[in-house]
Amino acid sequence: MRRLELKFTNQLGRVVTYSLDQPIEPVDTNAINEAMDTIISENAFTSSGGDLLEKHSARIVERTVEDIELG
Repeated sequence: MRRLELKFTNQLGRVVTYSLDQPIEPVDTNAINEAMDTIISENAFTSSGGDLLEKHSARIVERTVEDIELG
């Protein structure tokens, strides 16, 4: 499963991560930048460390799960 992680810095200087499953691919860097700017400017989310103040980073994370058959 692929996941888009948007990382922001909050008022306490901590990194806060919001994750979105199954992002649209290929990834549109401009759309991600605009979305993150909108989240900050509209104060759409808060965290235990206060408001989100700036973009920290964004990344795609892929996770592989392999079931183990138990006898």
